[in-house]
Amino acid sequence: MINVNLLSKICETPGTSGFEQKIRSLVIDEVTPLVDEVTLDNMGNVTALKRGKSSDKKVMLGAHMDEIGFIVTHIDDQGFVRFHTLGGFDPKTLTAQRVIIHGKKDLIGVMGSKPIHVMKPEERTKAPKTTDFFIDLGMSKEEVEKYVSVGNPITRERELIEMGDCVNCKSIDNRVSVFILIETLRNLKEVPYDVYAVFTVQEEVGIRGANVAALNIQPDFGFGIDTTIAFDVPGAPAHEKITELGKGTAIKVMDASTICDYRMVDYMRKTADKHNIKWQNEILTAGGTDTAGIQRMTPGGSIAGAVSIPTRHIHQVIETANKEDIKASIDLLVGCLNDIDTYDWSFK
Repeated sequence: MINVNLLSKICETPGTSGFEQKIRSLVIDEVTPLVDEVTLDNMGNVTALKRGKSSDKKVMLGAHMDEIGFIVTHIDDQGFVRFHTLGGFDPKTLTAQRVIIHGKKDLIGVMGSKPIHVMKPEERTKAPKTTDFFIDLGMSKEEVEKYVSVGNPITRERELIEMGDCVNCKSIDNRVSVFILIETLRNLKEVPYDVYAVFTVQEEVGIRGANVAALNIQPDFGFGIDTTIAFDVPGAPAHEKITELGKGTAIKVMDASTICDYRMVDYMRKTADKHNIKWQNEILTAGGTDTAGIQRMTPGGSIAGAVSIPTRHIHQVIETANKEDIKASIDLLVGCLNDIDTYDWSFK
C-alpha cells in the first residue's frame, strides 16, 4: 500500500528545527530524479520544481522537514545535560525516555527526573514541566564535554514499527508529510501548472521556512501538508476528536493560523469524491501549519488549503498514523494537482 521502508528512513533520520541537515540530504536524494529542478534557499528549504504544461500559474506545496526536539543549554558538574525545547512538547511523556544528543558523535541519553519515591505528596499530583527533566548520559562531566557542547541538537530515539493498520514512530509529525509529498511527486505525470514542492524548515518554531519560500515563489495556489490531532480514544467527546484514524485523509477547513479558502475546500472535497478517496473534515482550534505562510506571504495572497493526516499521540515521544489515511493523502494531492485547471476559481 505504502513504502514503509522509505517512511521509516524519513521518520528515523534526525532533524530538529534549525538543524535539518541530515533529513534535507535525504530529501534531495529522493526528489532529484522525480522533478525538473531542485534548489536550496539560504534558510535551507528544499524546493523541487515540476514544470507544467503552462507557467501561467504556480502551485506551492509545503511539508516541513523539522521535528520537535531539544537543544543543549548546560552541562553540570556531574555531567548531566540541561536543555531547552525546540517546538512544543507534552512533558508528561518524557519520563525515562531515550534521546540522542548530536554532538561530535551521537550519544544516547535518558530523560531523568525526581523519583516518585522521594517526592512529597503534593509533588506527585503536579503536572511535570520540561524544566523538571535532565539528560543522563552515564558519563562524567569531563567525558561528556569531549563530545557535547552547548547548542547541540537533541532528538528522540524511536524506530518505526507497524501496528495493525498503523505506523508508529517518533516524528510522524511531520515526516509522514515529507513522505507524502515525495510520493505525490513520484505519481505525477503531466501537470497543468508549475508545481513547487517545498520541504520547509523551522515550522515547529513559527512557520519560518514556509514564509520565506512563499515570498520567493509567490504562488497562485497553495497546499499545506501536515499532521493533525486524532483524539479518537476512550473517553473523548465526539466534538473534541478533530479527526479519526482510518476515516481517510483530512481536508482542513481552518486552524488557529489559517481559514482555508472556501473555494479550495470545495475543490478538494469534489476532487476526493470524484476519485473515490475517503476524506473527513478538519477544524483545529489550536495550532497552525505552513498553510498560513503559503496563503499569506505573497502579494494578494494565494488560494490555499491543506491536506491533514490524522495522528494520535501528537507532540509526544511516539506518534501514530493510519496507512490507508496516508495513501488517501497522496491520492488526493495527485488528483488536486492534475485537475486544478478544471475548476472555476472565481468568487461566487
